[in-house]
Amino acid sequence: MRCKNMVNVGRRQFLRGGAMAAAGAAAATVTSAPAEAGAPVPPAQLEYPSARLANIADLKVNEPLDIEYPDADSPGVLLKLGTAVEGGAGPDGDIVAFSTICPHKGFGMSYNSEDRTLNCPGHFSRFDVEAGGQEVWGHATQNVPQFTLRIDDKGDIYAEGSSDLIFGRPSNVL
Repeated sequence: MRCKNMVNVGRRQFLRGGAMAAAGAAAATVTSAPAEAGAPVPPAQLEYPSARLANIADLKVNEPLDIEYPDADSPGVLLKLGTAVEGGAGPDGDIVAFSTICPHKGFGMSYNSEDRTLNCPGHFSRFDVEAGGQEVWGHATQNVPQFTLRIDDKGDIYAEGSSDLIFGRPSNVL
């Protein structure tokens, strides 16, 4: 017995309709203001609450310090690299922090001090901490989130946001 309200849609018509819907959704997300040619695109910044991570005195060059940011469900690492890097904080511009949750499938990553990468044991993605968490190998399709840092006059280090969405979170709202 067939429902009177059913519509007989063939495969091609179904795919054509899906393509039209996707094109419409894509067109709706395009901004109307064109960017200037050659203008740098600012990095994404997700707003999480400010949280104290450590003090500069707690850090040793190229030795990771485990952190949790923006909450206890989000492990990360705080590093003093010893050389200034883009996005680095502190008097030497060499302090960085990253999520240690792999953006590919959510495996916990570890820091390799020899080549200064975060490494995922799940599918072997590797991320360069001297290059803003850029993926250098593996299955991940995005870089590892880097935390925005602020250091006060007492040397306390605060995380104040993330460059990307942390794996497993549907939004940047806690």
